[in-house]
Amino acid sequence: MTTFGIVSFITEYTMPPAELAVAVEERGFAALGIPEHTHIPTSRETPYLLGGDLPKEYWHSHDMLVSAAVALGATTTLEVGPAICLIPEHHPLTLAKAAASHDRVSNGRFFLGAGAGWNAEEMENHGTPFKDRWKITRERILAMRECWTKDEPEFHGEFVDFDPVWSYPKPVTLGGPPILMGAGSKWTWDRIAEYCDGWMPIDGFNSVEDGLEELRAACDRAERDFGELRVEPLEGAPDEARVTQLMELGVDRIFFLLPSEEPAAQEKLLDAYTKDLERFSS
Repeated sequence: MTTFGIVSFITEYTMPPAELAVAVEERGFAALGIPEHTHIPTSRETPYLLGGDLPKEYWHSHDMLVSAAVALGATTTLEVGPAICLIPEHHPLTLAKAAASHDRVSNGRFFLGAGAGWNAEEMENHGTPFKDRWKITRERILAMRECWTKDEPEFHGEFVDFDPVWSYPKPVTLGGPPILMGAGSKWTWDRIAEYCDGWMPIDGFNSVEDGLEELRAACDRAERDFGELRVEPLEGAPDEARVTQLMELGVDRIFFLLPSEEPAAQEKLLDAYTKDLERFSS
C-alpha cells in the first residue's frame, strides 16, 4: 500500500520543525522529508539543478539534523529524515552517530535520503573535489554501515580510513536507518543495488518508470532482491492522474512538496493536500 509524505525546506519564515511535523502527522501523512544545504556560495557559478533562479530557501534552511531531531521529538508515528542529506558534507563517523541516535531515540522512525550534491562550489567549501563526490559518498555510506552493524568497526578506503573504533549508539533498525538514494543518472542503479535501501527520485526530473526497470536489472546483476528496496518519489503538488500512475507502479511512498511560505499559507496548503490524501487513500 502506498503511503504519502511531505517534503519542505524549514526556514525562519516557515512553520518551525515541531509545528510542521505535528501538522503533517495529524493530517495523516506518514513521513516528513527535510532538504539540506549547509550554505550556498554567493558566486552562484553552478547552475540550479532544476533550472531558473535558485529559491532563497536553499540558503535560508535550518540545519537538517537539528530539525529532524525536533520533528521526531514532537511526533509519535511520523517518519522523518533528510530529503536529501549531502553525504560529502559530513564526516562518516559523526553522521553515523547522529543517524543512529536519531533512529534509536525515535524507535526506528528516521530515514536517510542520501545524495552527493550538485553544487560544485558548495562541495569544494567542504574540501570535497566535485569529481570525486560519488566515490566519497560510496565509501562514507559503507563506513557508516560498518559503524551501525559492527562492535569494533573499521574501514580502509581511498577517502575514508580508520582503524577499529567503538561507535555507539547502535540503531534499533536492523542494519541501520534505511538509505534512499536521491539521484537518477546511468550509474545510480548499480549504486543503489550495492549500498542503498531504495530510491528517492524527483518525478519528472527523473523517469520513475524507466528507473524502475533499470533498478530491477541492477538488482539482477548484483543478485539482490528488488523487492527489498523502497521507492519513494517526490512530486510537486498532488496530481490525481500522476499519483494514480505511481500507485499502480507500486511505489512505496509519494512525497509532495510543501513550498517554503509563511505558516498560515503552509497550513492552508496542507489542508488542501489532506483532501487529496483522503481521495487517494479511498
